[in-house]
Amino acid sequence: MSALSSVVNRRPARILVVDDEAELRELFELTLIGMGLDVDCAASLEQARRFLAARPYALCLTDMRLPDGLGLELVEEISSKHPEMPVAVLTAYGSADNAVAALKAGAFDYLSKPVALDALRNLIRSALDAGQEADAHDQPSAGSPLLGTSPAMQAVRDSIARLGRSMAPVAITGESGSGKELAARSVHDSGARAGKPFVAVNCGAIPENLMEAEFFGYRKGAFTGADQDRDGFFQAADGGTLFLDEVADLPLPMQVKLLRAIQEKRIRKVGATTEEPVDVRIISATHQDLAECVSAGRFRQDLYYRLNVIELQLPPLRDRGAADIGQLARAILERLAQRVGLSKAPELSPAAAAYLATYEFPGNVRELENILERALAFCDGSEIGIEDLGLRPTTLDAAVNERAATEADPSRHSETPETPIAASRLDEDGIPSSLPDYLDQLERDAILRALDKTRQNRTAAARLLGITFRALRYRMQRLGIS
Repeated sequence: MSALSSVVNRRPARILVVDDEAELRELFELTLIGMGLDVDCAASLEQARRFLAARPYALCLTDMRLPDGLGLELVEEISSKHPEMPVAVLTAYGSADNAVAALKAGAFDYLSKPVALDALRNLIRSALDAGQEADAHDQPSAGSPLLGTSPAMQAVRDSIARLGRSMAPVAITGESGSGKELAARSVHDSGARAGKPFVAVNCGAIPENLMEAEFFGYRKGAFTGADQDRDGFFQAADGGTLFLDEVADLPLPMQVKLLRAIQEKRIRKVGATTEEPVDVRIISATHQDLAECVSAGRFRQDLYYRLNVIELQLPPLRDRGAADIGQLARAILERLAQRVGLSKAPELSPAAAAYLATYEFPGNVRELENILERALAFCDGSEIGIEDLGLRPTTLDAAVNERAATEADPSRHSETPETPIAASRLDEDGIPSSLPDYLDQLERDAILRALDKTRQNRTAAARLLGITFRALRYRMQRLGIS
C-alpha cells in the first residue's frame, strides 16, 4: 500500500512548504491538498523552524533562497535533528551547483523552477513512499545479496541502507569484478523505488552513433530504419533507477546531453520537437578514476560533480579477509551446483580454502566465480582440492598444504624447524645458478632479520621493511616463514 493510499485508513500526511513567494505557496498548497495531504506554509527560515518544533512532518519542501537565509541551512538542520524526515529543495533554473550542494547536505531530491506539477507530484509520492518503507530497511544485513562479515562490507551495507532513503545520484567506484552492479541493485531495492524498473546500461558497449537514440528514444521517421516510435533507456527506467555502468566510456558529445537530462529531468527523443518529463534516479559506476579522466579532458567536470554527489566505494576482494572469501565461495558453489543439477555442492578442501584465502584475486569476485566454476568441472564431486582450482603453482603451495594439513590433524605438528628455501649457488663470478631462488633467499633473510629486530612484531617489521602488513604476511607465507 502506497503512502498516499494510506490516508484512507489513517490521518493524512502533513507537508511543510517553505517559500517566500505567496503565489507559489498557494499553488503548492492547492496541489498537495488535492492529493489528500495536509499542508503548512512558511515564508522564512524562522517561521519554518517554529513549525518544525511544534509538530512532525512527512516531508519538507523548501526554496533555496529565503529572506533570512538559505534553504541549505534548513536541509542541514533537518538532516541532523530529524533524519527520518525527507527534505526536498527548489532551485533556480540551471542552478546545478545548488542542487548538488543540497543533495550532499542530505536533501532527498530537488526540483527546478519553474516547477512542473507532474514532477512535483512524482517527488511527493517518492518521498512519502520512502518514509513509509524506511523502517523495512533498517536492518540491511538481513537478506542482503552483498555477502561478507568484514568491516568493509558492513560499512558498504550500512551506506546502502542510508542511500535508499534519498534520490541523490550515487557514484559506485571499485575494481573490475568487485560487484558494482550488485551494489547498484541493492541501492535500488533498499528504497521506495524497489518495485519500479531497474535498467542497467553498459556505456562502453553502445556504438557512438546510436547513443542518443538508445538513451532518449526516437520518433518514427527520425532516421533511416526508424519505422516506429521507440522509447529509450530513460523512459524504460521511468519511476525507477537507471544504472550507467562504465560511465567513463561515454564520448564527450553524449556527456553534454546526459548532463542536461539529469539536471532538468526532461528528455527529447530523436526527431521530436518537445521534451517530456522523466522520473529517474541515476546510479553510475566505473573502474576508472573519474577525477583523473576530468584532469585529462576525457570527462566533463560538470557531469562529474553531478554524478558524484554521493560516492560508494567497494573494497577489492583481497582486502576483505579469509572469512568473506570463504562465505562467497560457499554461496557461489551452492549456486553453481544447483545450476548443473547437483544435489549437494562440493566443499573446498582445507588446503584449497587456505590457498584461496591468500590469493590476490586481481579479478575480484568475478574471478573467484570463474575459478570455482572451473574447479567444479574438474573435482571428483565431493571435494575441491588445490589442483582443481587450476591456478598457477607457486612456492606458496607447499607451505599452504602443510599448514592446512596441520590444522586438520594437529598430530602432524612436529618440533622440527621449518625447511628454508634452497639457497642458490653462486659461480666464480658471483652469478647465481637460479636467480628466483637467490632472490627468495635474500628476501627471506631480510624478513627474518626484521622480525628478529622487532622481536617477532610483524606490524613493526613491515614498517621497518617499508611494506604493508598484508604484503609482509603474503611474503612470509610464500617463503614458508612461520
